[in-house]
Amino acid sequence: MLTAMFYFLEGPKHRKSNFSKMNKTYPKIRSMSPLLVVSDLERSLDFYTQELGFEIDFRYEDFYAAITRDGYSIHLKLGTPNMEERLSRGKNEDLDLIFSIDNIHDLFEAIRSRTVIIVRPLREMPYGHEFYIADPDGYISGFVEPK
Repeated sequence: MLTAMFYFLEGPKHRKSNFSKMNKTYPKIRSMSPLLVVSDLERSLDFYTQELGFEIDFRYEDFYAAITRDGYSIHLKLGTPNMEERLSRGKNEDLDLIFSIDNIHDLFEAIRSRTVIIVRPLREMPYGHEFYIADPDGYISGFVEPK
């Protein structure tokens, strides 16, 4: 495993030079948005706008939408989430989204007063404070305030 990690980080000499050439030919990434497959688009839009303060950026017909907050976006697509994956990720507290925020204590108190599912209550970790919530389809979002 360590050898594989070293190869990945260092790579053969030709790989390193190809990587530097590759960086010169691709345009700068302006933004990146995760896409969540949701079982009920309206319910998801309500959750993210009413519970977390996102705004609807756009909607496409009745099956696709984007929401934004503070310059960051999430895309939502109507479909059938993989429930086996959702249950497994929930059981293991595997995060789907991570938000780095300020004033985590205030947000946690606001979340506690709502009907949001809290997967992991506010706790202190070596890197800061965090808590996790689940959306209606079981996607787990972590909120972290770094030290």
